[in-house]
Amino acid sequence: MNHKRGIRVSLVAAAGLALAVVVPLRTAQAAAQPAPDVVAGQAADQVADQGTGLAKGVDQDFVRTSLTPGGGGLYYAAYARTYRGLEVVGGDAVVVTDAKGNLHDTVTADTTPIALDTTPKLSKDAAVAIASKQLSTVDSVASARLVVLAGKQALAYEVVVSGLTAENAPSNLHVFVDAASGAVLDSWDDVHAGTGNGFYYGTVTINTTRNSATSFSMIDPTRPGVRCTNTSGTTFTGPDDNWGNGSGTNLETACVDALYGTQRMWDMMRTWLGRTGISTAGQGFPARVGLTQANAFWNGSSATFGRSSDGQRQVVPIDVVAHEFGHGVFQFTPGGSGGGGNEKGGLNESTGDIFGAVTEDFANNPNDPPDFQVGEEVNLVGNGPIRFMYNPSLRNHPNCFSSAIPNTEVHAAAGPQNHWFYLLAKGSNANPPSPTCNGSTVTGIGVQAAAQIFYNGLLRKVSAWTHARARVATLQAARALFPNSCTQFNATRAAWNAVSVPAQAGEPTC
Repeated sequence: MNHKRGIRVSLVAAAGLALAVVVPLRTAQAAAQPAPDVVAGQAADQVADQGTGLAKGVDQDFVRTSLTPGGGGLYYAAYARTYRGLEVVGGDAVVVTDAKGNLHDTVTADTTPIALDTTPKLSKDAAVAIASKQLSTVDSVASARLVVLAGKQALAYEVVVSGLTAENAPSNLHVFVDAASGAVLDSWDDVHAGTGNGFYYGTVTINTTRNSATSFSMIDPTRPGVRCTNTSGTTFTGPDDNWGNGSGTNLETACVDALYGTQRMWDMMRTWLGRTGISTAGQGFPARVGLTQANAFWNGSSATFGRSSDGQRQVVPIDVVAHEFGHGVFQFTPGGSGGGGNEKGGLNESTGDIFGAVTEDFANNPNDPPDFQVGEEVNLVGNGPIRFMYNPSLRNHPNCFSSAIPNTEVHAAAGPQNHWFYLLAKGSNANPPSPTCNGSTVTGIGVQAAAQIFYNGLLRKVSAWTHARARVATLQAARALFPNSCTQFNATRAAWNAVSVPAQAGEPTC
């Protein structure tokens, strides 16, 4: 007997009809023409092969890793740099072309010439042992490979170790061990933490799968990879398509909210940004609920959600769910999520906050109105929202960019870009008002337009991502997206000025 109630879910099904079609000769000839993405990709590959604008050195090549359509008819081809067959970490590039094969831009991370011996003096086993010491508990070693570190000009082993940090937090740590000396040259973590809650959405419709007449599962059949599981990875199933009971402590209810938020984020990206899925391959990833911590995190292949510190609410409102999967978008756009220190880490956290705010605005659910507060429904530790995008200083986070940001904890370092996005979307005199760092007045252009500019700037991201690079990239995006208007471009520039990210040499003009 089923005792589940409170949240109604409907199964989404599709039917198809086979038709015989006669293709006219002219149509067939037109169909033989290369598709726009093929033309754009071939043009980008030619640029990469020739090294045009990429400072291609001896024994170096570029390997295309993705091709993503953006706004304004542009395509963004991401490339990994190799040296004598080894990936150059931090040497990636992006080539921007259009459907006619025209080159619009090249963006590179590190162009320093490389000349080094690729024969390691340290064994792989020794590198794994050194990397394993970086975590207090090691559950597994996923991989160990030789790479070249661009910024360090060094041959290194990249070792990926999974386990727990000294603070007992989950970690999927990439450790770069010098292949000559054994020194740890750099490290970065796939796990990006966030916080939240969400059983306030009431009766909603989500996409699930019918396995049989008496078996259903919380797998989205229309969005590849999207499902909801417990922390062990077991997908929630049931005898009917009614899920949850509306309780903040019920994990099936938490899955309803997690899937609802994930599906609204997917729809927002498809409708507003022209992106399908979290990864460049159009894939989504599982949401896992039931973590017994006041926390939520993305680990590179799934998002895990815990509960509030008082144990009364699960950490799955829209903005928190979209925040965690926003880390996934950051990971699966050019330049990835690794390296770059705390400044890039802060931009990654801000990306999560921005995707959370934009998804909340897109959903416009009356039970959780858009507000540019992060995790306001959670009351995680009893003191309200986690962050305030319109005024980060309300959580003692910096409103303005400064030379201190690269040494600021990553969640706090999200402040300047969060502040920039609010000013761009809503303006300084919105409700609530947002103080500017230079005393200026900024007029917002709306959340959708701001999201398009931010996302298309993200498609120019390289591994060495900074606020200065983000400024230039979003100005380029604004010009490409709105070629017949300076309003959006000027607002983008004014918002960066208002958070103290200065003008850069060679940045575009309108």
